[in-house]
Amino acid sequence: MKLKNLSLSSLFRRSARLRIGGLMLLAIALATMSAWLHANASSAAAFAEQTTAGQEHFTVTDLEWTDAGRARRVPARLFWPESANTGKVPLIVFSHGIGSSRDGYSYLGRYWASHGIASLHLQHVGSDRTLWQGNVFSLVARFQQAAGDQEAIARVHDFSFALDRLLQSGRGAHIARDRIVAAGHSYGANTTLLAAGAKVMRDGRLLQFRDPRISAAIVISAPPFYGEKDFAPILSGIGIPTLHVTTADDVIRIPGFGSGLEDRLKIFDATGGPFKALAVYKQGSHNVFTERRYFDSLEVATEVKTATEGLSLAFLDQVFGQADTLDLWERKHRELFSEYVERR
Repeated sequence: MKLKNLSLSSLFRRSARLRIGGLMLLAIALATMSAWLHANASSAAAFAEQTTAGQEHFTVTDLEWTDAGRARRVPARLFWPESANTGKVPLIVFSHGIGSSRDGYSYLGRYWASHGIASLHLQHVGSDRTLWQGNVFSLVARFQQAAGDQEAIARVHDFSFALDRLLQSGRGAHIARDRIVAAGHSYGANTTLLAAGAKVMRDGRLLQFRDPRISAAIVISAPPFYGEKDFAPILSGIGIPTLHVTTADDVIRIPGFGSGLEDRLKIFDATGGPFKALAVYKQGSHNVFTERRYFDSLEVATEVKTATEGLSLAFLDQVFGQADTLDLWERKHRELFSEYVERR
């Protein structure tokens, strides 16, 4: 598969200046708004019991942190494998999509922990589930603010702050410092890219938030960043292995704006690094990777999530030294995806 040269710039409302968060994230919120407000309990059934578990026991702990320097709460949920109590384990720091929380994407936390990988799921208080609370007529304004520069930058600082706190705690001695991974979905994928080394110009000043402790990144359904003519410098400087996951139906549509698979391909193409992989599933909406399946059947949601669990593990195994694990995954799940690409 030959991908186009692509670019990544910041999301931005077309009538305003370029923004890191911007219009695409608002589009995601608007595209799912009615589902959040009106879906019934059965259509919102979580994926909690569908996870393919490993053999290892683990604990789940909610952490309540506050970054005093920013006067900002940084809640988190820690999935801690039993093997971490006697040795060192990899760590994944996960960033949620707009309007979600540390409770979301728990199927991934459970899966990783059951396979001996700790994961820290952050909650970004300026763009979390509290956006859905309050007057419905101010909902759009709340999402606009959550998608702006200030919150996009705050999310990256949440990432580094939470990682600091965990590594400085008693558990820090049990984390393998050379196997720390950033991961996220949607807005969280943008946060992940910024933490991985994406660079953005603002008023002639280069903004960068690279956390040097990250050795790999998992990017799920990253929205595009529009507004620049030369996009490659924003992502080409990323120097770590990346896994990109999307679907052929990963489409966002609102009046006057749309984003589909082509944008995910462009983000993949523009991202630098020594190794990167892209998996495009045949089925599944933008929300299929969350625990709320408003637009997907249970069968599709189960297939995509289960395959993504295994894909993430195969990627980490390969990045951390076990060769050809991704090739084995690709052969096993070939019927589920329309494209699979590796670039070195």
